[in-house]
Amino acid sequence: MLIAGLALLGAMLTAPRPAAGQGAPTLPPTNTPRPSPTATATPLPTNTPRPTFTATATPTASPSPTPTDTPTYTPSPSPTATVVGPSEYPDNFNPLTGLPYPSEEARNRRNLIVKVSNFPEVVRPQSGLDKADIVFEYEVEGAVTRFAAIYRSQGAEKVGSIRSARLLDLELVEMFQALLAYSGANDWIYHYILDSDWKWRALTPQMGVNCPPFCRYPEEGKAFEHTLFGNTFQMWEVAEQRQVNDPIQVRGFAFSYEPDPGGKPALDIFIDYWSPRQDTRWQYNPADGRYYRWNNGLPHVDAVTGKQLAADNVVILEAEHIDRPDILDSEVSGVVIETVLWGRGTAWLFRDGLWYQGIWAHAQGKPGLWLLFPDGQTPMHLKPGQTWFNVVRPVMYGVQVSEQPADMVGTAQAIYATQTQSAALTATAIAPYITPTPTVATPTPERLP
Repeated sequence: MLIAGLALLGAMLTAPRPAAGQGAPTLPPTNTPRPSPTATATPLPTNTPRPTFTATATPTASPSPTPTDTPTYTPSPSPTATVVGPSEYPDNFNPLTGLPYPSEEARNRRNLIVKVSNFPEVVRPQSGLDKADIVFEYEVEGAVTRFAAIYRSQGAEKVGSIRSARLLDLELVEMFQALLAYSGANDWIYHYILDSDWKWRALTPQMGVNCPPFCRYPEEGKAFEHTLFGNTFQMWEVAEQRQVNDPIQVRGFAFSYEPDPGGKPALDIFIDYWSPRQDTRWQYNPADGRYYRWNNGLPHVDAVTGKQLAADNVVILEAEHIDRPDILDSEVSGVVIETVLWGRGTAWLFRDGLWYQGIWAHAQGKPGLWLLFPDGQTPMHLKPGQTWFNVVRPVMYGVQVSEQPADMVGTAQAIYATQTQSAALTATAIAPYITPTPTVATPTPERLP
């Protein structure tokens, strides 16, 4: 069944999906040259650009839903997971985590993508990223990054700050069959969503969904655009009222507590997004088997818990980045970037202190993201739990992998001591460094046929 499914996927990978009501696609202009790394490029298949939007009349925004009481979410202990996926999952398992749903509420709601800011530095620390099943970090205009956090097993009463949608989010919605919560969007994306078949899954103040679930939390020293936060439980309530909170499952990820053979030791992953104000580092902690996140040399903590953000898996996806001068970004008045996360490309998986090299595959406009070994058939197994995806330019631009961890605690302490950054630029490090508390996992060697 897996081979047949992958064969079908391969046939679908380059199939374009024009938006509803749009004509023939318009090819994007020639890419702006980037510095060329010394590594050899892995050729990608020809990708189909999104069509150029033709403006239509703007419908009246839907009124805000009547607020209701927010349910209290209490996660329950999860049973030990077996090997699951990538095409079939036990009835009660979450395909995003490879673990059983912690509650009936989690099982019966839809995947929810929330757009979270990561720039400027004053927006850090963010709230609620630690509750996401999956987080995508990707480049936006200016070579800084933004997050797309995907929630299902857990929710957050306060997540943010919430910012605008980008072109890549349109593909993530299809990939995960998800709701999309965001502050607003430029005119092109706004009309694209209105013309899509999933427009009722778009939750945003721009279309009349206000407080709750999107509320402003003014704070001295923060600009207005950095004060919007949301409540995922109330977002699911809005989706329920719109009758779009269907518990859709998507395929693609395979999970096992036992690592695949052939992994290389790798304890330190550094990603330079070529902006002097944005880099990402992950370091493996063998005490609890998780990767801990650093942002610009400082521990990246959650604003609610004060704990450093961590993941069970880190996956780096290489994808072509295309300049789209036909779309103006209203925030920076610059050219929009389109990240081509369809077709296939190089994927690196990090889990249990090991590094695996393979490929990712996704058919444009279709559900599912597959992580495969280079043969294109054998799935790479994620560790059950939370996964962060970092999307980078070819050829793994700015990525450095090491068997030895850098002294990041010393780096952070040096930044504090020398005050090389102002307090406004070190919001992620206002809380002191917190040594991670090991959480003992209960692995099982059991494998499903």
